[in-house]
Amino acid sequence: MSEEDYGFDTLVTRFDEDGSGASVTGDVVPPIHLASTHEMDRPGTADHGYKYTRFGNPTRDVLESRLAKLAGAAHATACASGTAAIAATCLAVLEPGDRVVAFDGIYGGTRLLFEDLVVDSLGATVEYVDATDTDAVADAVTDDTALVWMESPTNPLLRLCDLAAIGEIAAAEDATFVVDNTFSTPYFQRPLEFGADVVVHSTTKYINGHSDSMGGVVLTNDDAIETAIDHVRAYELGGTLSPFDCYLTLRGLRTLPLRMDRHEANARRIAEFLADHPVVRRVRYPGLELHPQHALAEAQMDGFGGIVSFELDASEAETRAVLEELDVFTLAVSLGGTESLVDHPATMSASYLSDAEREAAGISESLVRIPVGIESVDDLRTDLEQALANL
Repeated sequence: MSEEDYGFDTLVTRFDEDGSGASVTGDVVPPIHLASTHEMDRPGTADHGYKYTRFGNPTRDVLESRLAKLAGAAHATACASGTAAIAATCLAVLEPGDRVVAFDGIYGGTRLLFEDLVVDSLGATVEYVDATDTDAVADAVTDDTALVWMESPTNPLLRLCDLAAIGEIAAAEDATFVVDNTFSTPYFQRPLEFGADVVVHSTTKYINGHSDSMGGVVLTNDDAIETAIDHVRAYELGGTLSPFDCYLTLRGLRTLPLRMDRHEANARRIAEFLADHPVVRRVRYPGLELHPQHALAEAQMDGFGGIVSFELDASEAETRAVLEELDVFTLAVSLGGTESLVDHPATMSASYLSDAEREAAGISESLVRIPVGIESVDDLRTDLEQALANL
């Protein structure tokens, strides 16, 4: 049986290059190679392939190989953070004066990077469109568009875009199509199968899954794009993922399917509870039939993820007071760890956006985002129930 025949759950547990399950020292899990430099056999030449850890590291190679296989990619480039992965992609693909079309619902940190790096530093332009409307994307993408940037689902409003349709639009204009797949992970969605040229993840989130390591990865089947991204990462940004963080990410990766199944099961139950609660104005979760793009989620995703967003029938002060009453949910930014978190985007994860930018993005003062963890769902529901009873 060859590795190509293995299912996802088997692939996440195997870390050797040849699929044999063996290593020189018989390690069951990959060791951490902490050396910053490696001995050369001759000046400028190392038969083992390693010279300096910014350019290559055995532990990082194992992680990149595994992530590429899980995503159906030929190449994976591990970076020091999700933001570093986004920056490396932009710097590798764009030239001064290029034009970018992006989902108007993308993560605020990505939007900030676009404004500071893509617009101010590179001199490119960015047009934001409502990508839930495929026709709007088709109208915006023209022959001078170099990059089409999407998230699906988006952060924090969980809006979706039709990946296959947008992939065709981008390909018709020879634009590079990038999808941030952080929320879904390759377990629930593989955008390369829908025509994406590049996929990025913040591995800090679900892929690592334990809230103890930062990282990012860029995945592609395009040799030229991979070469350019690797050059930017190693030579221009120096933003390679450290060997220790690679080890932690590999550690977390082994339980990705188990965790994602539990995250989704808990999130669905919590979303259903919130949808019936009298003080909840609106719930956003792709797994609910009331989500306007539920059918699209069923078509292009294998699962609906672990994030639920909802708006309360309350003021900002009342919303903040509810969140401060939670006990099982931890008030913190980020997501994807085993623990349940709660985030008030207007004052936390999206606080660096202006009031006008938050309003344009649909981030209201009563919006709450909950990355649902793997605890007892009954405990999570009881915690929400007692906090919401204060309204």
